[in-house]
Amino acid sequence: MSSLGGETPPSETSSPPPQDDGMMWWYRWLCRLAGVLGGISCAISGLLNCITIHPLNIAAGVWMMLNAFILFLCEAPFCCQFIEFANTVADKADRLRPWQKAIFYCGMAVFPIVISLTLTTLLGNAIAFCTGVLYGLSALGKKGDAISYARIQHQKQQSDEEKLTGTLEGEL
Repeated sequence: MSSLGGETPPSETSSPPPQDDGMMWWYRWLCRLAGVLGGISCAISGLLNCITIHPLNIAAGVWMMLNAFILFLCEAPFCCQFIEFANTVADKADRLRPWQKAIFYCGMAVFPIVISLTLTTLLGNAIAFCTGVLYGLSALGKKGDAISYARIQHQKQQSDEEKLTGTLEGEL
């Protein structure tokens, strides 16, 4: 007997698609590329940081390699095909809002620098931090068009002029 007897097919039980966060396709790919490059830089710098006798440098290096693993898991789950839960973690990471990813990635990148402030930790975490910054910028939203901005400024200028003329007329 099949173990899928009364269950629904996996395609019907898949998680809902991530909400539309207003990011353009090229910006989403830029963020993903920055995450992968940040993972590579964290992994290499973390390994180099562990080649020492100072315990804080070793701790920062291990944390950087953990950051690299998390970045690969969230941004490029195809790099972690040998891990069973990689797609589940990537789906949950895709459902996070951009500002949540920004705080998470920037926090992950700052922690090793706080542990051990060296050039290796700074350069190794720079791209991972930039990934968080890119997600933070996407959380701010799109820039408004020039016409609506000019209209708002014109309305503000008119209201300021009306207030000014109102106060001048009140004094007379």
